[in-house]
Amino acid sequence: MARSPLEQQTIALAGVVQAARIVDQVSRTGSYPPEFLESSIHSLFKFDAEGVEDVFGGVEGVRLGLQNLAALLANQKEAENRELVRYVFALLYLEGKFSSDPAMMQVVRSRLEHASFRAEHFAGHVHDVCHSISGVYQDTLSKLKFRIKVSGSAQHLQDSRNADIIRALLLAGIRSGFLWRQMGGRRWKLLFQRKALLHCAQQLSRTSGV
Repeated sequence: MARSPLEQQTIALAGVVQAARIVDQVSRTGSYPPEFLESSIHSLFKFDAEGVEDVFGGVEGVRLGLQNLAALLANQKEAENRELVRYVFALLYLEGKFSSDPAMMQVVRSRLEHASFRAEHFAGHVHDVCHSISGVYQDTLSKLKFRIKVSGSAQHLQDSRNADIIRALLLAGIRSGFLWRQMGGRRWKLLFQRKALLHCAQQLSRTSGV
């Protein structure tokens, strides 16, 4: 099924929001939704996907992102979503810096290709996979001047496994941001196409098995 440009942008943006939402959840509670963590992390290894939704294993793979994107665009739970909004815009900003550094992009891609075999056996090795990706993030994006400050519970943030999951998700969020821009997404569109994006996110969320 051919997707419209707006649908493609919405799915990719939902990928950014989903990664940000799980980062927020892990940092505050130390828990995460396994199925959405898996689709977000797996998006890093879809190097030649046919369509945007294939990057996430189908629209249902970003259902959490679509629900949260719709809530953000509808201004629901504004106080609760403050950190989520901050992470989303930080990821989009960092993606811009990343995209302007072809050498770094090449290093990240080759390191991810190297780690992709382990990712195929993700179910039993979630922490191993996230540890590998965390190392990629630390050696590349964390060297940039702009850093994403993750806030939450010190107890959960100091746990090395949680830290690995968070860094892996930040890289997945940047991957989705790159996809969003490839599909024609721009920050100004978030303001001027807000209603259209909201309607599209709601429609896609409904058809993804909610």
